[in-house]
Amino acid sequence: MAPVAMRTAAQSLAGAKPLAYWLDDPAKPEALPALIGEERCDLLVIGGGYSGLWTALIAKERDPGRDVVLIEGHEAGWAASGRNGGFCAASLTHGLPNGVERWPDEIKKLEELGERNLDAIEAAVARYSIDCEFERTGEIDVATEPHQLEELRAWHREATELGFTGLEFLDREAVRAEVDSPTFLGGLLDRNGVAMLHPAKLAWGLKRACVELGVRMYEHTRGLDLIKSGPGMAVRTPYGRVLARKVALGTNIFPSLVKRVRPYTVPVYDYALMTEPLSEDQLASIGWRNRQGLGDSANQFHYFRLSSDNRILWGGYDAIYPYGGRLSADLDQRPETFLKLAAQFFECFPQLAGVRFSHAWGGAIDTCSRFSAFFGTAHQGRVAYAAGFTGLGVGATRFGADVMLDLLSGEPTERTALEMVRSKPVPFPPEPFAWAGIELTKRSLARADSNGGHRNLWLKAMDRAGLGFDS
Repeated sequence: MAPVAMRTAAQSLAGAKPLAYWLDDPAKPEALPALIGEERCDLLVIGGGYSGLWTALIAKERDPGRDVVLIEGHEAGWAASGRNGGFCAASLTHGLPNGVERWPDEIKKLEELGERNLDAIEAAVARYSIDCEFERTGEIDVATEPHQLEELRAWHREATELGFTGLEFLDREAVRAEVDSPTFLGGLLDRNGVAMLHPAKLAWGLKRACVELGVRMYEHTRGLDLIKSGPGMAVRTPYGRVLARKVALGTNIFPSLVKRVRPYTVPVYDYALMTEPLSEDQLASIGWRNRQGLGDSANQFHYFRLSSDNRILWGGYDAIYPYGGRLSADLDQRPETFLKLAAQFFECFPQLAGVRFSHAWGGAIDTCSRFSAFFGTAHQGRVAYAAGFTGLGVGATRFGADVMLDLLSGEPTERTALEMVRSKPVPFPPEPFAWAGIELTKRSLARADSNGGHRNLWLKAMDRAGLGFDS
């Protein structure tokens, strides 16, 4: 990074708060008490992020008389669910290209289910009056290099030939008429398949809706172990236990209580910046009247969007895997990444020189080698899990909740019949091979970005093996 760019980036970050700007929002609900003693229920949900909250909510919608308990180790939405980018996509497969490559025979059904899932999220937001700033504004994948432009153009042709007509190719003039950056060479617009929202407020609203429907929710209550108990399961907590007929695990990045599931995911630390609110003149200088979300098309990509108060959230690029999959609050802050992100922001939007960042934060998401969620059961069908959402958790977790409840019911559905649901990703190897492989993959992806998109032998081998690493 050039000294002038580094100095400008550092100045823009001076005073940035080390947390997501919404976590100090006065709308944040008070914490619920921890579980002390013993509870009994029909369904125990472990985890108070999107996976767990949607599972508890849908369980009560399906059967209002069902006795549901939810336990959360901290507070609802405190981890990835409450501090992510706020992109709520219809895609269940980490984008249409990934879905076509992995499940070509059922991609049309997956896309249909994804669209229905996003519609259901929008309906739930309205039904429960969840003030999460939901805007179904769509998303633009932008090209910033010539090879990316050709890839987007080719993919648009292929998607159209496959019968997917919801994408619109934008040339340089058209994309800059939407959002003006001198780095944009073109883009692919999905007008209806992605919504923008306030992620923490969605989690808080789901928490309120669950409680109002009769879910007994306990925060600051970790599930410590999971064992059979008679016809059901017992989960020990720090100050008690829960006896349940069925258990749904929505713990995602945190170590699964079903130990054989753990090799399928690794934690990836993702980082983001939030600007101060833009003035009218600053906003006019970049356009963005239609408020779409954006992401660039590099392997090491950025995602960015407008908040309701006209700040720009700018994140991505670095995807940091800590050796051994270590989870630590110390890793939520990474100044070298924040400096890099700030400099890249001003390369994208030089007309915003002088804008300062009010907040800078990071956190872990769960990723798996196929980039999209996987599902399963344990303990003779008494326990179900969904994990590996790889950044798609804002939207796809609701689908995952439906799948877990279907699996626990034991009744076949259109969801449980899917190859995507019945199959598993390739597990990550043990250390030190996981760290070495991920580091080699990251370096290879960075080299491909700077070399016209050409993938080296390592990446080609990973492609053939169905392995991947992504933020």
